[in-house]
Amino acid sequence: MSAVWRASRAAVKRRRLQTVVIGLVVFCSTVTVMLALGLLLAAEGPFEKSFEEQRGAHAVTTLDRSKVTDAQASASARRSGVAAAAGPFGLAVLDVPTDLAGSPPGPLAVVGRADPAGPVDRVELLGGRWATGPGEIVLGSVHGGYDSGTLGLKVRARGAPPLTVVGFATSMSKSAAAWVTPAQLAALHPKAVQMLYRFDAADTQEDVASSLAGATAELPRGAVASSQSYLTLKRAFSSLADAYLPFMTVFGVLGLLVSVLIVGNVVSGAVVSGYRHIGVLKALGFTPNQVVAVYLVMVSVPAVAGCALGTLAGGLLTEPVLKVAFGGIQTGTAAIGLSPWVVVVCLLGMPALVAVTALVPALRAHRLSAARAITAGSVPRTGRGLRVQRALAGTRLPRAVSMGLGQPFARPGRAGLTMAAIVLGVVTVTVTVGLSSTMIAFGNAGKGDGRARIDVQVGRASQQQTVPKLDDAAIEKLLRTLPGAAEVTARGLLQVRLVGYAQNRFANFYRGDPALPAALLVAGRLPKGPGEVLASPEFLAQHGLVVGDRITLEAEGREVAGVVVGRTMEGNPLALDTTWETLERLSPGTKAIEYGVRLTPGADAQGYVDAVRAADPGLHASVGSSGNSATTTVVGFSSVFTVLLSTVAALGVFNTVLLNVRERRRDLGMLKSIGMTPRQVVVMTVTSVAGLGFVGGLLGIPLGVAGHRWIVERVGIVEFPASMKEVWDAPQLLGLGLAGVAIAALGAAVPARSAGRLRIAKVLHNE
Repeated sequence: MSAVWRASRAAVKRRRLQTVVIGLVVFCSTVTVMLALGLLLAAEGPFEKSFEEQRGAHAVTTLDRSKVTDAQASASARRSGVAAAAGPFGLAVLDVPTDLAGSPPGPLAVVGRADPAGPVDRVELLGGRWATGPGEIVLGSVHGGYDSGTLGLKVRARGAPPLTVVGFATSMSKSAAAWVTPAQLAALHPKAVQMLYRFDAADTQEDVASSLAGATAELPRGAVASSQSYLTLKRAFSSLADAYLPFMTVFGVLGLLVSVLIVGNVVSGAVVSGYRHIGVLKALGFTPNQVVAVYLVMVSVPAVAGCALGTLAGGLLTEPVLKVAFGGIQTGTAAIGLSPWVVVVCLLGMPALVAVTALVPALRAHRLSAARAITAGSVPRTGRGLRVQRALAGTRLPRAVSMGLGQPFARPGRAGLTMAAIVLGVVTVTVTVGLSSTMIAFGNAGKGDGRARIDVQVGRASQQQTVPKLDDAAIEKLLRTLPGAAEVTARGLLQVRLVGYAQNRFANFYRGDPALPAALLVAGRLPKGPGEVLASPEFLAQHGLVVGDRITLEAEGREVAGVVVGRTMEGNPLALDTTWETLERLSPGTKAIEYGVRLTPGADAQGYVDAVRAADPGLHASVGSSGNSATTTVVGFSSVFTVLLSTVAALGVFNTVLLNVRERRRDLGMLKSIGMTPRQVVVMTVTSVAGLGFVGGLLGIPLGVAGHRWIVERVGIVEFPASMKEVWDAPQLLGLGLAGVAIAALGAAVPARSAGRLRIAKVLHNE
């Protein structure tokens, strides 16, 4: 092994360019594989892990206290099919008229629990302590975190004594918005009790419904007021990640395929080009097994270095992408991160792939004699591709071009791997261009003529802000009369409950000029009257609703019958939009918290902002952002993958051309000796892969178009109209057709220039 190591180390030092190429390819491939696997695995596991750690409830059930006793509720826990249960817990809904810990006014579901533990729904305490005495309350964290400054805050609800916040907690089951002691809950006069169930069978919505029906079968008729399945929470938990999952999948698969192809091409080519060196080693007395070991070590050294650096870079790149993909998650975020298995797979898998790839051609050299090995890799086998090359020589193409086009047929296996990598590179570029076009159109939807938009926030005392001097009506009048104003829309915000559903939802109430352009609609119409609501596809899916369904909104003890009149392309999956008339029926006297102002064309946006601030210090105006976070994320993510995969594909082309130049040094010397100019050598060398790039472009475009269509039709939280899916035109497709040629030319540029500078005397003298 000492001789093997010395020979391997010498080969690594002598073949510096080859060593760098292998290291770069493995580095880029490792980053690509790590990013792809990290995102794919992260989209599957966090909810299940956190849900099991907290023993989440498969069903959160609210029972009507007037129709069921605590003894009857407890008996349901012993029914067949119930694996575990917790409760009954008293449940009261308080009406909080002011902002509370970052949440708008609205109902607050409070449950009485002696402690956060238990067989089902173990509540995770994030800060402070659990409520142990009268007048204490633990608030549920809306965003999976808490502000320690709100500890000690007084919760003042209508018809209830003040409660002091002593802690913050979170529940994977979303079983409550706050918790108090059972004794304190009794003083709040609860009208319902809560039962939390875990079932033996709960894999599907049908399983949960069937198991819940069995558990509550002996309860009085009408005792079940509402129930919530954990599968609905699961969908809400990963809705943003699921929206990104389709293009994660496409880019992940492309990354894996390109990495395998290029690593195989580069490493096997390195061994094949070293056949002469193998023959020399054998002539010096190295055994066949030692020769194989030399080449495995020789390619493994740069592979391990590239893999280690690639794993580090991939980890640094994957973490921020995960944060973006799961940015809307409210709890269970501790389980989100780069899986250790991804790191292990990359650290062990990539060097193993390199070793296996090198082993196959090395074993072929294992069987060759020293004399055959010395001559085996110097030139392609006699007769390979001669028929095609002679046919091309008979055409009117320039001789340098015809000779270049015929070269891939001399090494069909190597040419096939190179073209496959180019095809995948073109697919990646095509998908990225299509996604960018779709997302840019989506980001610009409803912006009309591009007029400036001003956001005006109303200062609130609950957030330690300056309160406006003007009242609601006067503020709107002021904003309309300031120079440059064209349209003004007021927005109110309230927490509401959909009757029949356990969790509260946010409702946006609009007054004034239309807030939502018709361009954002994919079905139905904009709300006009009281009770008419507009919602996103994800909101409707989580609640099992479609346009035309009847619903009932409840807040402050008041109910408004409503109907879903429209569906938008996208939106907050926890919120719906409705009219100001609906707000007046649910919560009379509630004021707007925000105003949106559209300016006239050419108006001075900053001047308008300054005028608002001068008129009332309690109005916080700013120029609205013209960007779109989803567009930025998708375009940025796909661009990163495109650069990575195109770089890897170009490195594969670089390696192919470099090996071809080295194998054809004698031929190139002969051609230059009979009059071929350096420029013709460069043209011939670039043409040898440009033809592969052209064919790769023709094959990659339809695959890329199909991949783009597959992605945009499977994004869950956005429903793209047909106009945003059909983004292709002839000039665009023509440009994409040249992407394969560009990748090939980019990879061939450096070795082609090197071939053009070869000196005839040196080449022929060495031969």
